[in-house]
This record gives sequence, structure tokens and C-alpha cells, in this order.
Amino acid sequence: MNILLLGPPGGGKGTQAKRLMDKYGLIQLSTGDMLRAAVASGSEIGRKAKAVMDAGQLVSDDIVIGIIDDRLDQPDTKAGVIFDGFPRTLAQAESLDAMLSRKSRRLAHAIEVQVPDALLIERITGRFSCPKCGAGYHDKYQQTAKPGVCDSCGGHEFTRRADDTAETVTKRLAAYHAQTQPLLPYYQKKGILSVVDGAVEISEVTRALEAIVDGKKFG
Repeated sequence: MNILLLGPPGGGKGTQAKRLMDKYGLIQLSTGDMLRAAVASGSEIGRKAKAVMDAGQLVSDDIVIGIIDDRLDQPDTKAGVIFDGFPRTLAQAESLDAMLSRKSRRLAHAIEVQVPDALLIERITGRFSCPKCGAGYHDKYQQTAKPGVCDSCGGHEFTRRADDTAETVTKRLAAYHAQTQPLLPYYQKKGILSVVDGAVEISEVTRALEAIVDGKKFG
């Protein structure tokens, strides 16, 4: 079973992908991770990607599809995969479908995890972490037990990502919506699009996703 998870930055898609992987034995295919692995492997497609990146250019859709193509030939993907970060555009979606068809595979589900922009901005801008041990916290949702002290290591210094600002997050969300919007009618027309509410508790989102995968619910 092959699944595409669509979701905005900060929407919890990564957490849900991990849970689906664990339950159904799927492999998460993250475009960024696959690019780095292909370059490190020294494969033909990896060398092409490295040359493009070394030149400071964006890796073409053809190269990304080639990397996915190679990855799907590996035996650990036999049970199915979760696509994460690709496709982002209609052209990429069409290329992915063509490649899967050549392998006699298909997407079973395209699932959008919907979260209101205002909530996403609140989630992302409130994040902070302990640089000493990496423990993550949030101004509203997960504060330290003792103010100013890391629960994990007792550290007293915390940092925030430089790009976790309202302005930056708003731009990232605008780009996500612009890229993703054309994909929704594309997958809806194919009859595989479902939508889940990503603003509820994490466990509730998981249950909704599992119901879709198990064929009990279609959004």
C-alpha cells in the first residue's frame, strides 16, 4: 500500500507518518533524505543530483523521480511506502503516477492533514529547545516543569529556530497552499483523496488516518 501524506509545515505530518510506518510496516520516503542518501551512495542518479546541487541549482523533477524509482526497487519497500515532501506540484504528481504505473504500483490514498494557519503559526512560533540535550518545548503546549530549567538535563539555556517567526511561517504556509491546492482536485478526481482534521489531539488524528487506511472511512 502506497500513501501520500499532504500537510502544512508544523501540521504534525511527520509524527503521523512514523505511527503509520510502525503499524503497517511501511517505509517513509522523504525527498530530502533520499537525495542525501543517493549522493552518498555514489549511484549514477546520485552523481547527477550532486552535480546539480554543487552548482547551486534546484534538483529537477526527473532526478527526484529517478531517485524514487531506484528506492522503490529495494526490497524493504515491498509492503508499501509513505511519500513525504513529494509530489508538491501537479507536474510532479503526474510524473509520480507514470513512474508507479511502470512498476505496476499505485497510490492507494492521498490524505491531507488540515490545520488552520493561525494554529500552525501558534504551534511553530512557540517552539523552543534545550541546546544541550535537544529536548523540545512549547510556550503554550509543553512548558518545562520548573521555569527556566530543562526537564531532561537540567540546563538553563534555551534556543529558538531563527526561522520560527510569524513572518517566515506565514510565507512558508502561503507557498504550501499555492503548491498543494492543484493537487487536491487531481487526487479527488482519482477517488483517492481523504481529509483529516489535524487540529485535534494527536491520537485522534492517528485514529482517523488508520480508519482511512483500513478502508473504514473516506473523507
